[in-house]
Amino acid sequence: MSDAAGSVLDVTKPGTIGKRSTGGFACTECGETSVRWVGRCPECQAWGTMAEAGARAAALTMPAPVSPREAAQPISRPDAAVAHAKSIGIGEFDRVLGGGIVPGAVLLLAGEPGVGKSTLLLEVAQKFAALGGAPALMVTGEESTAQVRARAARTHTVHSEFYLAAENDLGAILSHLDTVKPGLLIVDSVQTIASASVDGVVGGVPQIRAVTAALSAVAKQRGIATVLVGHVTKDGSIAGPRMLEHLVDVVLYFEGDRHTSLRMLRAIKNRYGATDEVGCFEMHEEGIDELPDPSGLFISGRDVAVPGTCVTVTVTGRRPLMSEVQALVSGSNAGGSGRRSVTDLDPSRVNMLLAVLSRHAMINMAALDVYAASVGGIRITEPAVDLAVLMAVASAVAERALPSTLCAIGEVSLSGDVRRIGGLQRRLSEAARLGFRTALVPAGSDWTRIEGLNVVDISTVADAWSYLSQFRGKG
Repeated sequence: MSDAAGSVLDVTKPGTIGKRSTGGFACTECGETSVRWVGRCPECQAWGTMAEAGARAAALTMPAPVSPREAAQPISRPDAAVAHAKSIGIGEFDRVLGGGIVPGAVLLLAGEPGVGKSTLLLEVAQKFAALGGAPALMVTGEESTAQVRARAARTHTVHSEFYLAAENDLGAILSHLDTVKPGLLIVDSVQTIASASVDGVVGGVPQIRAVTAALSAVAKQRGIATVLVGHVTKDGSIAGPRMLEHLVDVVLYFEGDRHTSLRMLRAIKNRYGATDEVGCFEMHEEGIDELPDPSGLFISGRDVAVPGTCVTVTVTGRRPLMSEVQALVSGSNAGGSGRRSVTDLDPSRVNMLLAVLSRHAMINMAALDVYAASVGGIRITEPAVDLAVLMAVASAVAERALPSTLCAIGEVSLSGDVRRIGGLQRRLSEAARLGFRTALVPAGSDWTRIEGLNVVDISTVADAWSYLSQFRGKG
């Protein structure tokens, strides 16, 4: 074995790097080999990734050193070419990205069919084109230009610097980039684009990988902010190889219930900002609007208090959101075995809270049917909602209505203690801003007095039950 540059290491000999290929089939995701074709890779459990491999022994070629594009620089040296985020004028979109779109960044936007991905991107492209400078280009591989143009006219997202093309070939897209010279490229969707230089069907793993890698390279080279729309599978994950998420800089999910107008944009991966931010939008017949203050959607706005409701304050990223929890408790007709139905809350955590309430408030919850849900279609899973869920259930059991200006914030433990949570001051400020007058918080929490807000310390579940008893019951 020679150590000269450019030599070939024979990996078929003992002690050398690598191993002899077994031939047959190899997984395009993890490289696992098999003597026969299987539908699912036994190593990474990916479906449809086993491709025929050559039977020739693998060899590792050591390349000769070449001159780098630029010399390595100390990390402390300032870089004049640092890419800065460019706001496009949609505050909720900019919030999730960490300030705006970075030139040369590649974004992957995924979501269920019909949730409004194309409508959102029409708005983004129109806003970008209206900024001046480089134009925006949208390439659609699923619809005709007439269909997209009609939707743009309906949603008022037409602009002279917003270009549109219907293409399925990667080479044609590159030609459009040479002609239009855009600052923003939108490809809807990446699974419909194919490269003539790569074997495989459109939407297959080799094609998706090649198209994404090529568009990413062009985006970095020319400084074009690129948004790739991705399909999702039945379980909600992005269709295609997992490597797709590694090739891009930002992974976004656009989600929402088709039966409601609320849409939420979340960042799963973000090289330029935080990954815990969320942007709120509202869909309507004329397009999509951002919701800079969405708290009103998640509370009923009822003036008269009724048993079984309690408001809490959740925090997503840096944003506090008021959310209402509702509970309905009734006698069981199942011979002592109560039914549990939970919507947009964590079912296992609700069951735990029912057990804690039974133990520390001496209520036989096992014999009662309990229905719990959040208002507005938003899913709440953080532990800070525990106290509000417990108070809503206790209010329904005791048939005592909590004041509509009261909110509860805190985590409940198995021992019946109410634990402190993070971001309490921010939550209390949001509650006071929206007109709440009383807040139940874990005892011992750090907070600064807010004018007009009465803060009540709650140490245990027994304290919460005792506090509830002061309110007037039914009848």
